[in-house]
Amino acid sequence: MTDTEIKPVLELQHVYKAFAKPSGEPLAVLSDIDICLREGEILGLLGRSGSGKSTLLRIAGGLIKPTEGQVLYGAAPLTGPAAGIAIVFQTFALFPWLTVLENVEAGLDALGLAHAEVRTRAMQAIDLIGLDGFQSAYPRELSGGMRQRVGFARAIVINPVLLLMDEPFSALDVLTAETLRTDFLDLWTEHLLPTKSVLMVTHNIEEAVLMCDRILVLSSNPGRIAAEIPIPLSQPRNRLDDEFRAIVDEIYSILTARTVESIGALRRAHGGLAQPLPRASVNKMSGLLETLTAQPYDGRGNLAEFARSHSLEIDDLFPICEALHILEFAEFDDGALKLTAAGRAFVHGNTDERKRLFKEHLLRFVPLTAHMRRVLEERESHGAPSARFEIELEDHLTAADAEQTLRSATAWGRYAELFAYDDKTRTFSIIPVRA
Repeated sequence: MTDTEIKPVLELQHVYKAFAKPSGEPLAVLSDIDICLREGEILGLLGRSGSGKSTLLRIAGGLIKPTEGQVLYGAAPLTGPAAGIAIVFQTFALFPWLTVLENVEAGLDALGLAHAEVRTRAMQAIDLIGLDGFQSAYPRELSGGMRQRVGFARAIVINPVLLLMDEPFSALDVLTAETLRTDFLDLWTEHLLPTKSVLMVTHNIEEAVLMCDRILVLSSNPGRIAAEIPIPLSQPRNRLDDEFRAIVDEIYSILTARTVESIGALRRAHGGLAQPLPRASVNKMSGLLETLTAQPYDGRGNLAEFARSHSLEIDDLFPICEALHILEFAEFDDGALKLTAAGRAFVHGNTDERKRLFKEHLLRFVPLTAHMRRVLEERESHGAPSARFEIELEDHLTAADAEQTLRSATAWGRYAELFAYDDKTRTFSIIPVRA
């Protein structure tokens, strides 16, 4: 049977989602999303924070409605939460006053089943997910991995047709997450789970390649499907195989290319004030520059290899890389990060030279910080409340992005002595010139 002959479990057609800005104007978070999830597959939604992955998952689950487009579940329009769809969240979302058994049974409350059937199905789910013997324990008695197993048991106890997973392993330590992934894949490949299809959100590239049959890579601002990548590898998969590594490298190349496009587009929009600034401290930027300068990188590092050797995920690594690209201390280069001449100069400079160079680049390449400095210079008091800039940013960004952007601009500007900030009064001011 070909892919086109396999019955779709879920379809998203031309889905667009926008939220209202404070001005009332729409701010798009997802645009023109088309997805067809087929029986028997795990489909991954991969992207950085802010790409709309979790919003998309909630639309797929009927928890929120798209602004435009439609969602079909079993060929019928999905207008709200539906029978046969279960969700596993990244946080454990358990009732602390209930035992493991009672938490799992809570997943069946809406089905109106007899008590005996509820108890039987809950015990079967507990046994299947590897929690037999802990049914009388309370969440406080369990490790993080065991609490997440309860979350899985509560999801599968309803025998879902579709299982949605929102970064289900991200709150766990590395070893626990690996064990739970392996156990889940064993159940899936042995057809022991009742579900027909899985839609999984992740920001972990290797996790996506390890688990999924297909991966949809999402770009940001707004979230769009940047690429669809089939994973033609049999289970179980080996992270060290050349084919596995090649797919990981391909995804990094796609993400870096899309990031460069996004930075360029946002620099051109609204005078650059629509450019979200990533969460990246100067210390982390300096550390990455120094690491890339040294051997074995000598100024250029493959991001997939760098992430693996330093145990970093894309939401750890990419914000730092993006900040360096915006500031032009480094640049994305086909899945790698390459130092610029300014980046090398920064590494070899003393403290004052680094601050001076950082200030120059803030004024040249970050329109927001240049704008903030200009406003402060033009005011008679040479000061301004943070709300002055927050309101302006929220005309172009979500409230969360505006807050993060101003936080980064503040930290970078203070380091460069471009301006001062008083957190008690929430006021910016120009630093007096030192004699």
